[in-house]
Amino acid sequence: MNDAGSKKTIRLETDRLARRLLIYESKAGKSSEPGKSPTLRVYEKLRQNLGAFAGIAGFKSLASRALALARSEDPGFSKARVAEDGTLQGLGEIEHQVDFDNAAVGEPSSEAGIILIARLLGLLHIFLGETLTARLLRVTWPGAALDDCNSGTGETREHTG
Repeated sequence: MNDAGSKKTIRLETDRLARRLLIYESKAGKSSEPGKSPTLRVYEKLRQNLGAFAGIAGFKSLASRALALARSEDPGFSKARVAEDGTLQGLGEIEHQVDFDNAAVGEPSSEAGIILIARLLGLLHIFLGETLTARLLRVTWPGAALDDCNSGTGETREHTG
């Protein structure tokens, strides 16, 4: 597979993974943080866990780049910004267009949320590699079924007991 094909495969996989994380948080958030959108819950969990690993400045740098990439795909991100502490501000404008908590089970909560989280996951994959990214996600979401795909190839992994 050529470089362009490889990048497209990784992008499709990160989009699918972002969708799964948002659906997982949409279900989990109904009881834990009902007022917070799934996109913000996923982002905050990544910020907390990656911030412990890479520091606030490292996370802020990755998040700022992910936001710039997301803006190129969806101009609705124009008012969003990453604060000095790495928190995401101004996302509410784009997220008020979607009723996250009432989305049907199995449906994406927000295409905009998928774009942002997928771009952040893609950068993690580039800078940390597949193994460390997968480990970070398993630690952050221990109850989520995130292991069934081999990032970068789209192949289903065999689970042996």
